Amino acid sequence: MALLVLALATLMNMASRGIGESFAVFLLPIANEFGADRAAMTGVYSTYMAVIGLMSPFAGVAVDRLGARRCYFSGVVILGTTYLLAAQLQSLWQLYLLIGGMSALGSTLISMVPASSLVSRWFGAKLPTAMGLLSAALGTGMLIVAPLAQAMVERFGWRGAYQGLGIAMGVLLVPMLFLPWRRIAQGSPEVVAASRARAAQSGGWDMMRALKTPLFWAMAAVMFVTSVTTYTVNVQLVAYLVESGFSPMQAAAIFGFVGVSSVVGMISAGLLAERIGERWVATVSYSATLAGIVLLALLPHWPMAAIVAAFVLTYGTVQGSRGPLIATLAARSFPGAMGRVYGMVMASMGAGAAVGSWVSGLLFDATGNYHAGFFLSSICALVGLALFWLVPGLSGVRGESQTSSENRTV
Repeated sequence: MALLVLALATLMNMASRGIGESFAVFLLPIANEFGADRAAMTGVYSTYMAVIGLMSPFAGVAVDRLGARRCYFSGVVILGTTYLLAAQLQSLWQLYLLIGGMSALGSTLISMVPASSLVSRWFGAKLPTAMGLLSAALGTGMLIVAPLAQAMVERFGWRGAYQGLGIAMGVLLVPMLFLPWRRIAQGSPEVVAASRARAAQSGGWDMMRALKTPLFWAMAAVMFVTSVTTYTVNVQLVAYLVESGFSPMQAAAIFGFVGVSSVVGMISAGLLAERIGERWVATVSYSATLAGIVLLALLPHWPMAAIVAAFVLTYGTVQGSRGPLIATLAARSFPGAMGRVYGMVMASMGAGAAVGSWVSGLLFDATGNYHAGFFLSSICALVGLALFWLVPGLSGVRGESQTSSENRTV
């Protein structure tokens, strides 16, 4: 049953991230049809990520109080309806409303917040590994959906591609009808009992108490600066590659490989965190991100396959690897309030992604190139790395020492 829950959460994460990140494929064709500048188009994605951030705390409350079944069904229905309507767009403000607003709402209800809360009820000692596998689904979704969306755009146009995504979400509803939702929501008796014991030992956690801890704000800060780092680059990555001499399909494929390579990093982050702690895993991941940004900046001057491969293996491999570290720390440090606390932390992720994607468009329009955005991305990566070294609770040592005996029991 634990593996079934992990598979379900993985599939939902793939759908959520894959459809959301596919906006990079639609950016140029929609901009060309509506005559929109780059800031206006990246503003759509910025709105999307801002709404995800605003809605993440509500998703955490919803999954804690209403259950995963209602969250997932509502999210899939909203996404399917949104993309069917998006195929009929007539003006740019409708793109903001549907993709920036409604799509973000649907994605939040099937994304990492409900998935993390659900999985944390089924895994004890192996929770970091489970979170790594869960986060890896985000990269897999990028690999599958981005090239598929590009192929549909080339054959049916961007409107036909949006319609195809809407139909796919409708098809996803069918197998969901036959899942044992009541058993899924119960969790593993041993893991639930251990979580309740930790909550009782700590005096019980709620949102207001968590907000008063330095660890909560440190986790929120990590997610904010990491999101700025990532989304300053990602939202314009396909356009950047096209303008660097690659074909649209090649650019979409590279974008997809960046996503799938993150699978290795996310799984490895969970496994390594169990052995060496979150701080050292974060050090390796941020260092690789910085190396990848440098390689990306060199690509227009040397558009070589070796540089592309090195970029994918550095930047792509560690993309998203900080997420499972923070999810694990939230589950261990705030037992009994995982959904609500992690939802609030993810709000800062949405804010950072909104800032990064929007500012990247402004910087491009102001300078005519991508270098200022790359510089901002690098600075934020350094700040994220510094937080893991300056805030003791982010090292993972405290959480491991507090829970080592009960994790062995579970």
